[in-house]
Amino acid sequence: MGAALDETTYDVAIVGFGPTGAIAAGLLGKKGIRTFVCDKLHDVYDKPRAIALDHEISRVFQQMGVGKKIKEFLEPFTDSVYYGVDGQVIKRMSTVAAPYPLAHTPSVVFTQPPVEKILREYAASHPAVTVKLGLTLTDLTQDCDHATLTLQDEAGQQSHIKAKYVLGCDGASSAVRSLVGIELQDLGFDEPWLVVDVRVNAKGLAKLPTTSVQYCNPVRPSTYVIGPGNHRRWEISINEGEDPKEVATPEGTWKLLAPWLTPNDGELWRQASYRFHALVAKTWRQGRVFVAGDAAHQQPPFLGQGMCQGVRDAVNICWRLEAVLKDGAAPTLLDSYGVERKAHVTELTTRIKNIGKIITERDVLKARERDAQLLQACAGVVQPTPRQDVQPALTAGLLGSVEHSARGTLFPQPLLIQASGEKVRMDDVYPPGWKIVLSAQADDAFFQAAQHHHLKHLTVLKLGSADLTEAEGVLAKWFEVHAVVAAIVRPDHYVYGVAQTSQEVQLQLQALKLA
Repeated sequence: MGAALDETTYDVAIVGFGPTGAIAAGLLGKKGIRTFVCDKLHDVYDKPRAIALDHEISRVFQQMGVGKKIKEFLEPFTDSVYYGVDGQVIKRMSTVAAPYPLAHTPSVVFTQPPVEKILREYAASHPAVTVKLGLTLTDLTQDCDHATLTLQDEAGQQSHIKAKYVLGCDGASSAVRSLVGIELQDLGFDEPWLVVDVRVNAKGLAKLPTTSVQYCNPVRPSTYVIGPGNHRRWEISINEGEDPKEVATPEGTWKLLAPWLTPNDGELWRQASYRFHALVAKTWRQGRVFVAGDAAHQQPPFLGQGMCQGVRDAVNICWRLEAVLKDGAAPTLLDSYGVERKAHVTELTTRIKNIGKIITERDVLKARERDAQLLQACAGVVQPTPRQDVQPALTAGLLGSVEHSARGTLFPQPLLIQASGEKVRMDDVYPPGWKIVLSAQADDAFFQAAQHHHLKHLTVLKLGSADLTEAEGVLAKWFEVHAVVAAIVRPDHYVYGVAQTSQEVQLQLQALKLA
């Protein structure tokens, strides 16, 4: 069979057109970066897999301009109530209270197929993006100038394309990861579970809890999630001796759903048995090739962070690629992508595993000890814990040298009041890019210090000025809590560093050399 070579040399080639790959293609395409994206599947998977997102991801949708389209497929995530051995409440997870720090509902549930379709359409809408479907990656080589991908279509015909950089977003069994020899590191979690999605009818809905639930029952740990509309999800542990294939049949699934529903209460949408893993790529870069999404990490679903992690990967690598390909930044900037994301994913996965330990304890005596300890810690009165409190800050990578509680955290997005009186989100007025945001207490010396930088673009804003008048006090509270006067914010909205004096601003900016 003949082998064709695409005469176009792309800036970036993305393998995998799921959520992570589609978001990466959309972000790069919006900036005019020549991007090739391929996938073996022609259409999005028609059943839900991810079900939860957080406000950081909604902020990305806003940045892409698809937030309004996606909104109809989102609903606020209910509290998650944890029940102990004897049916008592031992823990409750909630969301942070309004006013919301990122100007979006902090935790949401969503319907994946239509959302993923919107993300694909957005990516394909950019002239700089070339989408080819029905292609399987069979080989990947690289030299000092380019990477070459060998692709095979459904008829067996091979073709080749070249790109300066490659992003592997091709899932847990990633061909990209395998072809470049990136290994996975086991973080110590491996359990068989059944995941069930049901479209529940009115009769069935009347039987079900009005919050999401974690059943911390040693006999069979289970999770119940309230999805959008009449969508309900169960994650049910598979006991020793049970056949994962058998429990994933309709008959086997309805047996496990019997404590909640009968077949007369709804229809099965999806049921699949999985092994929940905790894995992370040992390295996230091999030459010109990077991995992201499930190709780079897998974690148990106890906090609904799987897709969120992939979106964070896409945003993190894409602003770096833009800086290197369009703004003249040194290619070494790309090295800190994996450093940052691996550390963040590893820490968050560890926290998710600890939550999982609460849910999955199989020893009855130890489970009762767990219940007693949790209740003793709150003096018998269970208070809601915001899910957002579980999110770690960035601790490694492109961060300022001065340690501070705000460094590596997400910078808020306040609602701003425009001259017309209209309230708008900050990112709609000031798109992503390097920023210095000053508190109302900052004097002119801070503006002078902001001139000492090596960045291609930098926006300086002061709270309380005509350019930054907020509606709800979110920023003012942030500066007060962290006891700083200035924040240096990266294009992905993470805080590079903070300062209390103009001299500290100047020193951090002088040290921040991307080229």
